[in-house]
Amino acid sequence: MKLPNRLPRVSKAEAVLIFITMLWGGTFLLVQHAMTVSGPMFFVGLRFAAAALLVALFSLKVLRDLTWLELRAGVFIGTAIMLGYGLQTVGLQTIPSSQSAFITALYVPFVPLLQWLVLGRRPGLMPSLGIMLAFSGLMLLSGPQGAALNFSPGEIATIISAVAIAAEIIMISAYAGQVDVRRVTVVQLATASLLAFLMVVPTGERIPDFSWLLLSTAIGLGMMSAVIQVAMNWAQKSVSPTRATVIYAGEPVWAGILGRLAGERLPGLALLGGALIVAGVIVSEMKKRKAEDAEQAGDALPKAD
Repeated sequence: MKLPNRLPRVSKAEAVLIFITMLWGGTFLLVQHAMTVSGPMFFVGLRFAAAALLVALFSLKVLRDLTWLELRAGVFIGTAIMLGYGLQTVGLQTIPSSQSAFITALYVPFVPLLQWLVLGRRPGLMPSLGIMLAFSGLMLLSGPQGAALNFSPGEIATIISAVAIAAEIIMISAYAGQVDVRRVTVVQLATASLLAFLMVVPTGERIPDFSWLLLSTAIGLGMMSAVIQVAMNWAQKSVSPTRATVIYAGEPVWAGILGRLAGERLPGLALLGGALIVAGVIVSEMKKRKAEDAEQAGDALPKAD
């Protein structure tokens, strides 16, 4: 009798998501260093311009077949990307990269909240518990002022960026399977870049002087962004949003490790808050993941003739 294999199976798509989560965690510290030589919106525009050009170079043959659905999807997702990364970059001017990463992780419990508010899909018990855990963690992570609901401007900007990232994930899942990965990725990256550059004027940013640090960081992060967006669009065709979300939960952990190696030190209460946010992220998806695993196990059973 063959015993069932209880070891977790990791598909190729899931392995790719784990890898990009590690990359994503490393971007916080790099962006924070770039903010010493550039304003947030100009840097986001430059970063995503590099990413869009890189993906476009490898997608020239398929771009001619761009459809209206792909254009619309790319513009919607690109707008969410600009708001998510732009406001996150604004926050990184005043808060540590590890703290930014933990706050950004709130996008996971924000997903069921947005689905409730926009689509009318009420979150279940586990997502609601996850939301409460994550909010409690945010209070601790924000410190004594946060506990009095007096968030700093950097923390507020990062919270709003988490809402935008949640909207991005919902839209990627909604359009997955209906669009070509390369074409929609080029459109969304180009949209994020253009909108970020347009925001330079109303925000009153000064165009930075030429800097090798700025150029190399923008190109490097542009390459990372290209890999991350292509991988998300590709992997979420076969990896459920639930499994993908649990994988993404590791992102603030990687950012916290890198931030600590770089010399950042968060207080004990802040670390506890970060742990509560990660716990809330995982708990908010736990029930749905169990249901999916049970369904997959049922599909794997031999069917009677």
